[in-house]
Amino acid sequence: MSVDELLQKISEQIVVYDSDKLVESTRRALEEGVPTNDIVLALSRGLAVVGQKYEDREYYLTDLLMAAEAMKAAMEVLGPHISAGGAAATGKVLVGTVEGDIHDIGKNIAVMFLKSTGFEVNDLGADVPAARFVEGVRTFHPDILGLSGLMSTSMPVMTDVLEALKREGLRDGLKVMLGGAPITEDFGRKVGADGTSNEALSGVRMMEQWMSKKTHTP
Repeated sequence: MSVDELLQKISEQIVVYDSDKLVESTRRALEEGVPTNDIVLALSRGLAVVGQKYEDREYYLTDLLMAAEAMKAAMEVLGPHISAGGAAATGKVLVGTVEGDIHDIGKNIAVMFLKSTGFEVNDLGADVPAARFVEGVRTFHPDILGLSGLMSTSMPVMTDVLEALKREGLRDGLKVMLGGAPITEDFGRKVGADGTSNEALSGVRMMEQWMSKKTHTP
């Protein structure tokens, strides 16, 4: 089986949420020297199909949750390989899914990409209240804050987090990325975010650009 065929199989196994076969394929890909980023991209493509099926009402919440479990199983295999390496961190990122939203598939993919590109990541998890984000910024001193949400009801919560950061004097010098299916560039501009993304890899690339500019600023 070629590498392309193996990666395609990984994508398909996410769609049918076959955790056992997905773990087997992920391990095989690692053994054959496939870059972790390529494996994560394959997983991401599969999850994109799952998300579309859910939006088209072809899949239900149970399907979404089972795909999430399959993703977590693959992440457990990939995790040690992504975090390995002693290079200096690209930057520090604090991430979390906002309060009222328990969906974390997209956030977890972003975290994997961030770690694989050298970022130090503090993941607060899902259903995170504004006060916890504020405390995280105060104690972790991140370069970037990533707020994630899959539901439209997450959008006003993101606004609350940004307002809380301003009240506490923690917004200056902090880049804020909003991510998730309902998030638009227009919404991001209105609430004062520095960037928005509906896809994990593009969001990480934007964060890399921010850190590159910061590093090269006299």
